[in-house]
Parts: sequence; structure tokens; C-alpha cells
Amino acid sequence: MTALFPKWTNKLPLWLASGAGAGALFVVFAVSYWFSPEYTDVGYAPEQPVPYSHAQHVGQFGMDCRYCHRLVESGAHASIPDNQTCMGCHAQVKKDSELLSPLFAAFDEDDGDPSSLAWAKVHLLPDYAYFHHGVHVTAGVGCASCHGRVDEMEVVVQTKSLSMGWCLECHRDPTPHLRPAGVSVTDMEWTPDDASIAAARQRLATTEADPIPELNPPTHCSACHR
Repeated sequence: MTALFPKWTNKLPLWLASGAGAGALFVVFAVSYWFSPEYTDVGYAPEQPVPYSHAQHVGQFGMDCRYCHRLVESGAHASIPDNQTCMGCHAQVKKDSELLSPLFAAFDEDDGDPSSLAWAKVHLLPDYAYFHHGVHVTAGVGCASCHGRVDEMEVVVQTKSLSMGWCLECHRDPTPHLRPAGVSVTDMEWTPDDASIAAARQRLATTEADPIPELNPPTHCSACHR
């Protein structure tokens, strides 16, 4: 009797199963990479109402981050500079600049009230994730650890993924990011060395608040999801 299907069709189920498995693996890889913050968020650089250059203000002029981001040492949010902060300099500096016209217009409209231009936030965290700038700055984590070398940026761009895995990696071993006493968190050129890492490890190991401040970065879920 002649076979209804050719002999090669016996392998068809195996080929289909292999193809389905390979397709599933590709989907998992595609989602884990192309849908991850490392791919979707790193490189984000929104357009701002005024072309503010951190490379000029911080890198060239040496302005401290805390002049504009006043609450970074104590508040949950670093705070965005209001119009009065900007006009503290630009009432005299570049006061005829066309590029700064949105700032001058906003300052005239608010009649000196401490409101702000509609600056676009660059480093965004989901609403369900709790983060406190003051806690991290007090612990000795420098600005560059999370924001990159903003002193070299004409336009601020997100350089870190800010993902849960990225945060946990630091909480599990924060020693490369903890600056010793006397080193400002705003020093963009600081890099860790053996002495700073040893001091950070000592802080993590101690259970005494004095003379070494106790440090215990949490890794449980409720630390960030409250």
C-alpha cells in the first residue's frame, strides 16, 4: 500500500517542537533585552525649555550641584531650580541672550515668585519605587554614581539603567560608591581606591553608630516598595 504521507513528514513534529522552542527562547531574550531599562531608558535626553549646559556651569565654572539642587542632601527629591535661582546670576550675566528668553519671560510672569520653568525630568523612577536622595548622599554616595559625569554633558542624558537589579547590585556591595569623610559627593573626578573601599567595608561591618556611622543597605522588598 502506498503511504499517504512521505517519510520525511515523520520528522515534522520534531522540527515544529524545535522551532517553537527556539521561538520561545528568542521571545524571552527579546523581552529581557529590548524591553529592559538598559535598552529603553539609557540614553534618554529630553529637550529642555532652556539649553542649559552642565558642562559649562559645572565643568567650566565649577558650580556646585547643590546650588541648584538644594534639597539633595536632606530631601527625597533633589529639587529643580526655580526662576529666582537662575536669575541670581542671569539678572547680570547674559541678560540679553535670546536663548534665555523663556527664563526671562517666566521670571517676569511670576513677578519674582519662586516658581520654575517646565524642566523635563531626566531620571525617572516608577511611582511604586521609593527613593530618598538625602539618605544616599548622607551615606556618601556621589552624584556621579547614579547620574554619570554631568560635568561633561552639554545635555544631561541618563547613563544608568536605574533598574531594580542595578539598585540591588549597589545595595549588595556599595563599597565602590561610598566616599570617605572629607570627599564631597559633588566631586565628579573622584574614583575609589583600596583605602576608600576598605573604609567602606569597615562601615558595613560595624554595629556601632560611633565612631563609625553604621551602614546597612537594605535588600528586602519593602525597602523600595512601600
